[in-house]
Amino acid sequence: MKIRTRLSLTFVGVVAAILLLFSFVVYATAEYFRQRDFYTQLSDKAKNVARLLLDEDEVNTRLLRIIERNNITALPEEQINIYDENNQILYSTRDSSIVKPEVLSLIREKREVFIRRTHAEIVGFTHRHRNRNYVLVASAYDRYGIEEIGHLQTIMVVGFLCSLALVGAIGWAYAGRSLRPISNVVREVDQITASNLNQRLTAGSDDDELAQLAHTFNLMLDRVQEAFEVQRNFVANASHELRTPLTIITGQIEVTLLKRRTVEEHEEKWKAALEVIQRMNKLTNNLLDLTMVSLGATPLKFSEVSIDEIIYQAAQMLMNRQLDYTVFFSFDGEMDKLHPSLTMEGNKSLLYSAFFNLMENGCKFSEKKQINVILGANEQWVTIDFKDEGVGILESDIKSIYEPFFRAENVKRIHGHGVGLPLTYRIIQLHRGQIDVVSQIGQGTTFTVRLPKRF
Repeated sequence: MKIRTRLSLTFVGVVAAILLLFSFVVYATAEYFRQRDFYTQLSDKAKNVARLLLDEDEVNTRLLRIIERNNITALPEEQINIYDENNQILYSTRDSSIVKPEVLSLIREKREVFIRRTHAEIVGFTHRHRNRNYVLVASAYDRYGIEEIGHLQTIMVVGFLCSLALVGAIGWAYAGRSLRPISNVVREVDQITASNLNQRLTAGSDDDELAQLAHTFNLMLDRVQEAFEVQRNFVANASHELRTPLTIITGQIEVTLLKRRTVEEHEEKWKAALEVIQRMNKLTNNLLDLTMVSLGATPLKFSEVSIDEIIYQAAQMLMNRQLDYTVFFSFDGEMDKLHPSLTMEGNKSLLYSAFFNLMENGCKFSEKKQINVILGANEQWVTIDFKDEGVGILESDIKSIYEPFFRAENVKRIHGHGVGLPLTYRIIQLHRGQIDVVSQIGQGTTFTVRLPKRF
């Protein structure tokens, strides 16, 4: 069932319940006052007959019957009985109408009794006259009152059905108008495909829940588009970057197989191929790490880590792999006081990769193949400066260095893939840290990383 139908039915149901309750109250109230007025009218009629019979000596039973029979105010099927203290009937509109003794006893006990039957309203009460107690029993059929109640019932049923029809039509129209923005959102979302992920939903001018829903959808589309772009760039750039080493390896093998070669020549060719394979393996690992970190596929486990130990381990690994690389350490402050402050919450393996990439880039792009690492800390932050004396970065290129596979114009002659800095930037973001860069062409570059001690 659609929301529009459900809302309309709910609206009609609520209004129907309210109308039924209101109609019941009106009908019950009208019926109560009809019965009360008719019982009062019966009582007055019975009292008037009793006064005529008991006060007027000239009026006997026969004459009183004639008077009542010809009374224009007589009620339909009117019957009045008067009984004395001994339950002997003194007067009766019809001789055949006799009230049972137990009913008379009940009337004397309760002093007033109302009884309703199918075609009669009966009232019985005691009447004291000249120190004597009489019992008056009057009955009649309230034809006009019941007809009026019937007319009221018909009016209420017809009005109820017409009101439900009107409310249903209004509810259907109102629900359609209220849900129109949702229908528009559904239609716009249905038009978004992989080829137009940049399309966004119309949030509208009202600051209501539907506008917030559209805004939330747009934020989700931003994330989807970002993830899609990451995946598409990964496929495109990975295929491009992997094609080159595969082509080199293929060429090396084809050249080697052209003619018979000595063992030394074979070793030389296989060493060259092995170097290319190692580069390709490193590129593949960096691409996988960048993709997993960018998409949040890696569940982060944070624990207490020591920043100086991680940087030292990364530096040792870097200098073991590249014997001509050198990393110098220094501390911004007294080492004894600073060392305990270098502990923070983080992911050791990711921070290791980030620091390794920064130190490797500093050494790789520096003529002296060396980098200075300066550690500092305060109560809230751990600060690490990676300072080299390399070729520097153009000011126009600084804004793009964190994009995957971007290579600055002045370093394209130096081997690299443009994956390390984007991976590092994403790792620092995951730790809610900050990374800034200051660079001058020909003088060097300084990357400053600030990491919070607590999240």
